[in-house]
Amino acid sequence: MGGETAKPKVISTEYPIRASAPVGKRITHIYKERITQFYSTGQWEKRNLLAMMYEGVASGSPHVQLSTWAAPGLSRPTFEEAMAGEYSPASVGQSFGPSWSTHWFKVVLRVPADLQDKEHLEFQWDSNSEGMVWTDDGKPLQGLTGGGERVEWILPNSFRDGKEHTIYIEMACNSMFGNPTGGDTIQPPDPNKSFQLVKADICAVNLDARQLWLDTWIIGDAAREFPEDSWEQHKALNVVTNIIDSYVLGDKESLKKCRKIAQEYIGSNVDSSKVYDSGLPSQVFGIGHCHIDTCWLWPWAETKRKVARSWSNQCGLMERYPELNFACSQAQQYKWLKTLYPYAFDRVKQKVKERRFHPIGGSWVEHDTNMPSGESLVRQFLYGQRFFESNFGERCRTFWLPDTFGYSSQLPQVCRLAGMDRFLTQKLSWNNINNFPHTTFNWVALDGSQVICHMPPAETYTSEAEFGDVKRSVTQHKSMDQDHTSLLVFGKGDGGGGPTWQHIEKLRRCRGISDQVGLLPRVHLGNTVDDFFDKLQEKADTLVTWYGELYFELHRGTYTTQANNKRNNRESEFMLRELELLATVASLKSSSYKYPKPEFDEMWEAVLLCQFHDCLPGSAIEMCYDDSDELYAKVFQMGKDIYKDIYKAFGVTDSGSATGVGEPIALNTLPWHRKEIVELSETALGVACGSGLLVNVKPFKTKATKAVTIQEVREGVFVMQNDQLTVHVEDGTVTSLVDRKTGREIIPKGEKANQLVIFDDKPLYWQAWDVEVYHLDTRKVVPYGKTKILEDKEHRVSVLTEATISDNSRIKTILSLSAAIEGQQSYVECTAHVDWHETMQFLKVEFPVDIRNTEASYETQYGIVKRPTHYNTTWDMAKFEVCCHKFADLSEHGYGVSILNDSKYGFATCGSLMRLSLLRSPKAPDAHADMGKHIIRWAILPHQGDLSAATVRAGYNFNHRMKIVSAPKTSDISTLMTNPVELKGDDSLILDCVKRGEDDEDVSYDNSIPPRKGRSVILRIYESLGGRSTGKITTTWDVKKVFKTNILEDDGEQINFDKDGAFSITLKPFEVATYRLQL
Repeated sequence: MGGETAKPKVISTEYPIRASAPVGKRITHIYKERITQFYSTGQWEKRNLLAMMYEGVASGSPHVQLSTWAAPGLSRPTFEEAMAGEYSPASVGQSFGPSWSTHWFKVVLRVPADLQDKEHLEFQWDSNSEGMVWTDDGKPLQGLTGGGERVEWILPNSFRDGKEHTIYIEMACNSMFGNPTGGDTIQPPDPNKSFQLVKADICAVNLDARQLWLDTWIIGDAAREFPEDSWEQHKALNVVTNIIDSYVLGDKESLKKCRKIAQEYIGSNVDSSKVYDSGLPSQVFGIGHCHIDTCWLWPWAETKRKVARSWSNQCGLMERYPELNFACSQAQQYKWLKTLYPYAFDRVKQKVKERRFHPIGGSWVEHDTNMPSGESLVRQFLYGQRFFESNFGERCRTFWLPDTFGYSSQLPQVCRLAGMDRFLTQKLSWNNINNFPHTTFNWVALDGSQVICHMPPAETYTSEAEFGDVKRSVTQHKSMDQDHTSLLVFGKGDGGGGPTWQHIEKLRRCRGISDQVGLLPRVHLGNTVDDFFDKLQEKADTLVTWYGELYFELHRGTYTTQANNKRNNRESEFMLRELELLATVASLKSSSYKYPKPEFDEMWEAVLLCQFHDCLPGSAIEMCYDDSDELYAKVFQMGKDIYKDIYKAFGVTDSGSATGVGEPIALNTLPWHRKEIVELSETALGVACGSGLLVNVKPFKTKATKAVTIQEVREGVFVMQNDQLTVHVEDGTVTSLVDRKTGREIIPKGEKANQLVIFDDKPLYWQAWDVEVYHLDTRKVVPYGKTKILEDKEHRVSVLTEATISDNSRIKTILSLSAAIEGQQSYVECTAHVDWHETMQFLKVEFPVDIRNTEASYETQYGIVKRPTHYNTTWDMAKFEVCCHKFADLSEHGYGVSILNDSKYGFATCGSLMRLSLLRSPKAPDAHADMGKHIIRWAILPHQGDLSAATVRAGYNFNHRMKIVSAPKTSDISTLMTNPVELKGDDSLILDCVKRGEDDEDVSYDNSIPPRKGRSVILRIYESLGGRSTGKITTTWDVKKVFKTNILEDDGEQINFDKDGAFSITLKPFEVATYRLQL
């Protein structure tokens, strides 16, 4: 107010008046490219961070003394056997081989005085091959990968005393991915590879340098992968540049300074699991995993060692990283570990008890889901879940199939019946035509059953735990409007290995970035897969739905490759079905006959093992099929022995055996009345007719007019005819097929059915796996030679045609027509004898039919799946090759045609052209896949009306001919002339399985699961055509109680039954129902 004077402002001197020097804008891409120089090998490694990675290295005698023993041949001896070997001196630089051989090393370590007080000591071994570290008293400790990966074993503190300590290393002469020829992983194995031992050192690791390497790696990823319009990217580049500039070669304090700088971006808690304790909400949940293909580019014997190596690694990592939770599937692999490596199994069991190691999946192996029968799918879960329950006290809740080649439409129902309501896969991310639209969704089976399905958006089950994997777990998430969380499945896989310490360290830093800076989705470790799905389940009613199969738009060739293996699968499934029924009846009929449960278990476990998703599909190396052939041979021999015991209990003999004297009787184990013409000898015929377990065989009566005729109407043109069909055959093809009852011609005018065609089969990469859509453009007709009459018998006529496929391959086809049987639809049968020696060719047989529908029907497990016959959309066109079981059908209203087969799974229907896939000839990974002789049967079955039970039953009958046995007059087989259990009612109901209860006290031998008092019989029934169906079960057994159960045979609803033990059933469309009859 009047007179005051304001103090003048002092001019700040902090900001310089004049620029001291030019400062330019950072050239971002150059600074980004500089980052990897800081920690990479090459011309800078003696000046960059790698130069300070070790504080000392001791190699050679007296610190590292090596001696070796070569296991004989390609044997894989036990530790005890290896200890009996004679060891000779060995040294770094030596090479060892050949492929698949085993070399044991005695390693004597003495830590030098100048390293004994160092913070962290490792023994680093790199033989460029897989290996296992053993203690000197035979305990397997840790797997080694080689080639620079997982080469370190941390020395125990007890080794720091300057004395000699002995370990053993079992060296396997194969890499993580076998022994492929050249540089291409899927090429057939080179049998003559050798592996050089390049490192065997005691190393004192500078942990600050190692941790700084990881800091820089992940911050560098942020600088490279965050968008350049974000401040987070610029900060990352600034921090990593500051780290590099602050590094001083040889100055340990500079390492600490650099790590302090790194904390500006990753926070201060990344050196421990405390980094996950911030309590902030996470979007990405990491779970350690180790996918081990039970066979693929290596045989089963090597898988057994891979399991021990990989899972021992994880037990060791869990002791160092408390946040690590590890999930692993496949009961078969756990059983191998338990049997062959009890010490390693006990370690796993302890970690399971601590809830760190998580058995998952509930199945025997990670199996193919397209080709196994419905009962095989059930047994995958029955044997898997029972193993996990028996050994770990719990069943699995999550079905786990990350790498299988498509997912059949009844899996959600079978999963729910096996106690699992969630499912994880990611394979559909490999689709090469359409992008699957969901990440998290409800997957619905044919019957309406559902499971929650999650497909990790990082689109891998072998994540390297990279910054980019965490980022993609959100950026590639397709279900964000329902739920924004995802699983990140990390760890070395396919060939095993699992998470490494690098993976866990990287994820700690990713979490640190999320909490310190942001932008990166927040990852969390410490939860289980079930924890993740529990949260999803809270939102289940808001998730989108996907109905029906999860068709995989790749690997379609796997429906056909390795034909012999697929035939063995089909035949073993049918054999086991029959044997279990017969053994059930025998065990209840005769007190002297014991149900062969241990033998059935061994047989089923073998068949289930061969259904692994690289074995049954045909995508493994030749050695794997040598293994499976041997295993199937044992299964069939065991089956033969069980038949003998059952026949003895029944008082019958095999008609083909030396003791086979007496009246011929047919064995009918299919659950319906059958009437078939059977050959009793080369000259004698009979008609087997009945619905009992054993049915009478009456003489085949000849009539004045033959029941089936053949005539050559002009040169090379033949007409075969019975009461139902007239078939014109010309040059091996069917040019006319007339249904005599309706007068309908099935073959379009001018077309030829049973036409062999061949295609060039050169996929983009995956030879055994893939057939690409462009192969259809290369169709060539296989020219038949002249046709001649082969048979003109009272009951059957046939013509033989030979064809030259190429200079190397031949085929003989026999087209047959049998006498018609009243009440059964006749079919035209073809038996092909193929001598196949092609390269990248695909043989198929075509059936143009005068039927029109936009959908064709294909048998799948427990039902029918309908697929388009047109190419309206890319989703339709992608199904140019699909999977079927015993038949495919194309029907219009009132009429249709079914194609039956005895061992094939690949099919296509394009418009009105039906096409059965026969043989492929890929050269990788098995150079000899399908080479040699094959016998293949198929049939053309025209039918009035829509697809019906007639086709379903014909498919069963075609695959399972009645067996002829002999019944001496002294045998009392009267009780077997009626079936002790029968299903009456709607003909769409199929009684598919009759067996004894798993826990029956006279059957069970697993002491870990309490037996159930008394005796029981399990019945499995399914509705086959897609409609609500009713029926009635009748039985001659003395039934005390009836329960509807799940497929694990847990009692559910108790069912009321009549005084005679009969009870009524109602099944929903495509429902699978299991009943337990307590006797």
